[in-house]
Amino acid sequence: MSATTAARRPVRAPSVASPRRSATQFWANLVLIVIGLLFAAPLAWVVLASIDSAATYRVAWPTKPTLDNFTEVLTPELTLRPLLNSLVLSTGAAVVTVVVSVLAAYPLSRYRSRFNAPFLYSVLFASCLPITAIMVPVYSLFVQLRLINQPWAVALFLAASALPMALWMTKNFMDSVPVSLEEAAWVDGASAMRALFTIVVPLMRPALSVVFVFVFLQAWGNFFVPFVLLLTPDWQPAAVSIYAFFGQYGTIAYGRLAAYSLLYSIPVLGLYMIVTRGLGGTFALSGAVKG
Repeated sequence: MSATTAARRPVRAPSVASPRRSATQFWANLVLIVIGLLFAAPLAWVVLASIDSAATYRVAWPTKPTLDNFTEVLTPELTLRPLLNSLVLSTGAAVVTVVVSVLAAYPLSRYRSRFNAPFLYSVLFASCLPITAIMVPVYSLFVQLRLINQPWAVALFLAASALPMALWMTKNFMDSVPVSLEEAAWVDGASAMRALFTIVVPLMRPALSVVFVFVFLQAWGNFFVPFVLLLTPDWQPAAVSIYAFFGQYGTIAYGRLAAYSLLYSIPVLGLYMIVTRGLGGTFALSGAVKG
């Protein structure tokens, strides 16, 4: 019986890919490999140059690997204090932006008004303005208010510059939270603010982490604003102190620059790992409402 059944089964012909499809797949893979190499080349240079005492702008394996570049840049004045300043500025700007964006996005998401769309488009227009276009009046304002060399004022300005895009992101994320959950809390006697911070915000933790990381990275890599508003080297962040490796007449300390760049990227990588492992990177509300 089994032999008869096996004999009756149709035999599938081996699938043969068309030559045109194989050629297209080959060229697509080749293009992806080339793009990957273009992205990997700068990273390879940073890693190799950081352990090369005679590093140049070329990607080359060091003849005698050494950690002297790291020991030279790991000083309180050159690395530790600027990194701490960057953490303070970036974290402060990110926290302020997340709190303000939540409070501003809540009425835009929950209350319908004919002014919502014009307001959001005005915010979108504000996010399109380059930071260099407003630095002259901002610098004049900081001078008049005596806020030059004040890190907290710079953190507030960084938060204000990142707020338009953060508000758009937070509002779109908040639209995904079912209103029925808040209505159930209102029936139980909770106020709007209590429902916001006990129901909406916990459900938006993955989304708010995205906004936090976005603002943190924007402030972490900002060079122009701290360079203009923080004149004292003791308050300048790492994005400004990295300029010390570019000497006069075009001389560049490539090895120390590469080592400093690796140290400069460690806090960002640590933040990314904490966010991805702690929150899972998902924003799922399925099952929150039954019926």
